[in-house]
Amino acid sequence: MNSENENTDYPKSLKLVCDPLSRTTLALYCGASGDHHPLHVDTDWVKAHTDLPDVIGHGMLSMAYLGRVLTNQFAPEQIQSLDARFLAPTNIGDIITCTAERTAAGPINNSGNISYRVRATTQDDKTIADGSAVIRPRQD
Repeated sequence: MNSENENTDYPKSLKLVCDPLSRTTLALYCGASGDHHPLHVDTDWVKAHTDLPDVIGHGMLSMAYLGRVLTNQFAPEQIQSLDARFLAPTNIGDIITCTAERTAAGPINNSGNISYRVRATTQDDKTIADGSAVIRPRQD
């Protein structure tokens, strides 16, 4: 008999540590997303138009990393929802760690779905995104 912490279908926690955020990553994400705002790629523009010292990462890149922590464990079709609030910018060199913590031992509302709290933080434990995800049972 498995305890709730041993359920391999819905682990209690998931974790993904990303490589340090680089200009190359931002450039690649600009191309993939179509978001070429100078805030993410042009240091001179950032210094001339903001109080920031350098470019910052896309909020949706953090969201993509949150999605990856889930798809490393679950099939994409199992992810019923993923939402997050962006709370702080990411900077060049930041190491983003994404976590998903199961919020209850069992299904929500007799649906069979399981809820997770998702969070993205930097190496300084600064929360950059915080939200939730709902995972449905695998349909074999």
